[in-house]
Amino acid sequence: MTIHHVELPNPWFLLVALLALPAVYWSIRGTGRVVFSSLRALPAGGNTWRTRLARLPDYLIAVSIVGFAVALVGPRQGDESTRVHREGIGIVMAVDVSGSMHAQDLADPKHAASCSYDEAHDPTRLGAVKHVFSRFVLGGGGLDGRPDDAIGLVAFARYADTRTPLTLAHGPLIESARHLTFARPDEDGTAIGAGLELAVQRVLEFQTRSKVVVLLTDGESNVHDIDEDDAIRDAVQNHVKVYTIGAGKNGVAPICDEDGRLVHMSASIDETLLKRIADKTGGEYFRATDAASLDSIYKQIDKLERTKIQGRAYGRYAQYYWIPLGIALVLLALSLALRATILRRLP
Repeated sequence: MTIHHVELPNPWFLLVALLALPAVYWSIRGTGRVVFSSLRALPAGGNTWRTRLARLPDYLIAVSIVGFAVALVGPRQGDESTRVHREGIGIVMAVDVSGSMHAQDLADPKHAASCSYDEAHDPTRLGAVKHVFSRFVLGGGGLDGRPDDAIGLVAFARYADTRTPLTLAHGPLIESARHLTFARPDEDGTAIGAGLELAVQRVLEFQTRSKVVVLLTDGESNVHDIDEDDAIRDAVQNHVKVYTIGAGKNGVAPICDEDGRLVHMSASIDETLLKRIADKTGGEYFRATDAASLDSIYKQIDKLERTKIQGRAYGRYAQYYWIPLGIALVLLALSLALRATILRRLP
């Protein structure tokens, strides 16, 4: 039995608290009595602070019995750092950072497309990806987070670059994701083969039960320094499952030009290649055409790839039985002291 993360290993001992009722009853029945011919013989007509507090020791005994019962239950809390039997997943997120990721068709509907925005409300495709990736890793917005998984980050445009190797330290990982920027004009392009190959190599560096790459791009592969088929073959040979995401609408999408004006650009995605990558590696292909669908995709991947936790074992506990035990002893001692001194009874 657990209440607010505090374990109660012996809850049946709470039945001992029921003894408080007969204890109060017999204690009150045992009150000493002295017969007076008239209450006027007593100070203040018999109504003094002592008479008003006469039953306080009886009630203190009852509360102390409840305290003893709680102490017998043995409340304790396990040290979370001793959790065992977890089989985490290795996940590498490969994100396209080419210039077309400036498009704003994945923007949150609460914040319309604009050429004037702050980092917290980044309406670009890259901004939307960074936002949902943070919740995928840390949790929130319907996502549970991935506390037991080693996660890494790869960015690619004309070239692929490791931004964060696989790590269980998710704070620095998210900080690295927040600082993702678009490729410089001289490094612009879309090298899907290079992005996939680097992501596969990174995920193999960490010993995990399952190895997954999530590759997101909004365009067509136009740089072939590393052939896409070679990257697919490496993923298949090393049992790396690849989920691919096509980000953005086909046709046109809003984007800011060099003069800071919102214009529309033509957009297309090589869905054939992305589906082939997913099919060959045992993953799935998803299409994100707005913020809601992108969020839904990450939720689906989150459900498909879950960490296997066989159980929890706690080698150390913080014991709390001494708190109710101490209170019970203090109240019992106070009750006996009051009954023997200022609230004593006459026989």
